[in-house]
Amino acid sequence: MPSSWVSLCLCDCVVKELNQDITNQGVVGRCETETLPRFFHTFLDGNGHSSQTRLRPMWTIPVVTPDALTRTLQEFLGEASGGVVLEDGAVAFDLQRARYSISGEYNKCLLHLWSAERNTVRRVLDAELKNGTLRLAVQRLGQARPTKLEICRERDRRSPSAKKAARASYEQRLRRALERHFPGFVISRLTSSIDLEKSFGPIYARGLLRRGQSVYAVLGVNEKETQASIDAALTFGILWLDVCRQNPTSYHSSGSAYVEGLHLFVPAGSSVLVRERMANLNRAAAKWGLFELDERHDALVEIDCSDRGNVATRLVHATNQAAALERFTESIARIRAILPNCEVAVLSAAEIAFRWRGLEFARARMGAEAVTFRSRQEIVFGVGAEERVLEDRNWAFFVELLAAVRDTRHPYGPRQHPLFRMHPERWLESLVVNDVSVVEERLESQVLYSQVPAFSAADRAMIDVLTITRDGRLAVVELKADEDIHLPLQGLDYWSRVAWHHARGEFPRFGYFSQRELSAEPPLLFLLAPALHVHPATDVLLRYIAPEIKWEFVGIDERWREGVKVVFRKRAGLRTEFRLPVAN
Repeated sequence: MPSSWVSLCLCDCVVKELNQDITNQGVVGRCETETLPRFFHTFLDGNGHSSQTRLRPMWTIPVVTPDALTRTLQEFLGEASGGVVLEDGAVAFDLQRARYSISGEYNKCLLHLWSAERNTVRRVLDAELKNGTLRLAVQRLGQARPTKLEICRERDRRSPSAKKAARASYEQRLRRALERHFPGFVISRLTSSIDLEKSFGPIYARGLLRRGQSVYAVLGVNEKETQASIDAALTFGILWLDVCRQNPTSYHSSGSAYVEGLHLFVPAGSSVLVRERMANLNRAAAKWGLFELDERHDALVEIDCSDRGNVATRLVHATNQAAALERFTESIARIRAILPNCEVAVLSAAEIAFRWRGLEFARARMGAEAVTFRSRQEIVFGVGAEERVLEDRNWAFFVELLAAVRDTRHPYGPRQHPLFRMHPERWLESLVVNDVSVVEERLESQVLYSQVPAFSAADRAMIDVLTITRDGRLAVVELKADEDIHLPLQGLDYWSRVAWHHARGEFPRFGYFSQRELSAEPPLLFLLAPALHVHPATDVLLRYIAPEIKWEFVGIDERWREGVKVVFRKRAGLRTEFRLPVAN
């Protein structure tokens, strides 16, 4: 093992011991060791541990130091990729989309956070770890008075008892709203109890509305749940509808009654994405009703989902790939001198990304010099959300990182290693992009776009793969490497956005498929996942998609890292064609 890796291994143990003391004591102390980027601490072996030796840190006095703060931030942020950053109690950054850098130089700990919406630099003065939240005392540049910054691992910071109380209260509020809005109907079985066999958790209140032989399934979500849970409500609403239909005697008193449809209830002002998805469901299969419940005033408003053309979405202009690659020729040559076969993805006219089997490890971008403001290129590197500017002093670390990525992230690499396990969906996407014809032989590999922004008022979605068939018909490919109950409706959401822009002739105008004539037919939808990682509810959800939407579910062999091989297909309106997959 190189001597540099040995020192990194020792540093890893020291930092982990430091973090344990921070967790137990709620303070940050000084540890006499070099401050290194977090990815060197965690990616050295399969468990993220570089050595079994336990070293006690060299403590001086229990005071806060920039070095200790820097290490604490690196460790915590490295494991909080799904969390949020709050400043003065308000959400400032979503860590799934934001990026960050941490500097401990010049005897100051500086935290830089940025996203598409904002850019923030704060000097960190103090830190306390409590209940999964890192609470920081920070100083704005140019201001003397400290303010509070909180980094939360979980988006929903409520205690279990607070969640339970809010959900119980919502059940009663929903019951009152149903009694007022649906006179003559009997409300039964309104509950949020867990039923894991049917994929129901405690987030959603579900029940039935019954009048004579007519029954409606009811599902609601309260305003204190996360937006992701609200957006997912339709998935669980469909499953609840289907469960009630398949087990009539279990869920309502009269076995002869027919469950006509679903009434879905979401908080006021939160229905945009759900409405778009519901508009593309099969209206012959069920009567779909969407309602917004204002919990403050107990007001109920029905949302019109009949217009499929009313999609609030925005397409981003395609970047001139050739021009961008030419602009960054020097940076590309510099990186490929170390990792010759790495992937280069154009993100914009002013930024490109370097990836190895889907894992992004560096970016090159245009910036401005601090003094002259002249345009210049810079390379930043990091695995995950952390970024560091590539400089002479950290060049050796960068080279070692790339060697670790190359030697670990390959089909026969160590499966428990973090670098092997990170972002499997991006790894799968890189294989599909390399030859999309493995999904369907009609698809064009030469004319293809990956991670296409399709922004709406509700989210900033990225379509995995957008391509065309040989006869010019648009095709959306949405893929998952792991089991995901939301795959069908997420794919449906992206399909609806592509169909909306296509109907208005926007793709050629925005620079997509400029050398090809697009067919006037609506897009095709391909959903792809490993055959043994298809969620059991997928078939049910696919049955309720509008019949006009031509979809195909593609199951691939579990050993897709060695090459994508199709083992079964299921098409809209057709029976499944099976070839049994072979498990590892």
